[in-house]
Amino acid sequence: MEAMASQDLWIWHALFGPPGSLNDINVMQQSPLFLPERMGIAPNCPFTVNGHTYKRGYYLVDGIYLVWSTFVKAYKYPTDPKEKMFKKAQESARKDVERVFGVLKQKWGILARPFRQRSIKTIRNLVYACVIMHNMIIKDNGRAVSLVHIGDPVVQPSSHWDGLPEIKDEETHFHLRNDLT
Repeated sequence: MEAMASQDLWIWHALFGPPGSLNDINVMQQSPLFLPERMGIAPNCPFTVNGHTYKRGYYLVDGIYLVWSTFVKAYKYPTDPKEKMFKKAQESARKDVERVFGVLKQKWGILARPFRQRSIKTIRNLVYACVIMHNMIIKDNGRAVSLVHIGDPVVQPSSHWDGLPEIKDEETHFHLRNDLT
């Protein structure tokens, strides 16, 4: 399962993908979350860090992901105190998603049990129903960061390959990580 969550445990995105033992890269290739980035139709969200402007947003990822401009990975072997602090902060932020999975399993016991005897469609529906009910409870308790969803502006699609070379830019990946550090 692929998920995006915030510190308040609000689940912004969830994908229960194809069955089998897929790693993060294979799930990403099939994810509707990253597809607009790859196709060059994602909304513009430029931001500036340390005086450098970046065109696209970024995702905090672990070491298995590719070195692309839209992924920020922790330092594998930090030596500088700033690198160590960055790694600790990045891993801490990534743990929010892990915490959400733990809360979901604790709140909805059915998710903690093996699903082997159920169909993929049933499993998918169970997972999505638990995610929806979880978000409803968060919103009802008034703990959600954003109680109103603001839609992204309409973006004119471009060629599939327009955005990919820019995303694959390893130099931008390292500059962004250094600026964030």
